[in-house]
Amino acid sequence: MSAEISAMDPREELVEHLPALRAFAITLTRNTAAADDLVQDTIVKAWTNIDKFQVGTNLRAWLFTILRNTFFSDRRKRKREVADPDGIHAGRLAEAPAHDGKLAFNDFSVAFDRLSPEHREVLILVGASGFSYDEAAEMIGVATGTVKSRANRARQRLCEMLELAQGEDPVGSSGDLTKAVMGSSGVEAA
Repeated sequence: MSAEISAMDPREELVEHLPALRAFAITLTRNTAAADDLVQDTIVKAWTNIDKFQVGTNLRAWLFTILRNTFFSDRRKRKREVADPDGIHAGRLAEAPAHDGKLAFNDFSVAFDRLSPEHREVLILVGASGFSYDEAAEMIGVATGTVKSRANRARQRLCEMLELAQGEDPVGSSGDLTKAVMGSSGVEAA
């Protein structure tokens, strides 16, 4: 796709952002079916409101903001719902890991799931998705300092839950996503 086409109609670019949107949705919902629904709702909202998008600005950030706002709006609506009525998530947690790396990653996943959605969100945005603190702050609608503070507190909380010492690697050499979420040195905030 040429830059000229994408500059004229951002709808042409929507499909390029689907994998990143789905990954972000999965981290927020912790359920692939719910994540797919969330991404679909995001794309429908983006498509119907495409006239509100300013061509030349960051389309991915705009889409992430729509997805995030949709997630938290739905979450407020269903505040008292049970998130795992069929026991599917609980069944996955009961699976025994095949080796040490999988066990360490499972421990990380469980600890990551215990973080608040706001903390998971900021770690995924600034760690795993590579957005700057400023970009994440704009998407979330808070000050840059708030994003930095949330990321630092979330990383510290993960380290406490995983009982990690300062600078200790949470999953050994096999956890690139975990390292991205935790920050470049494993424990310290970027």
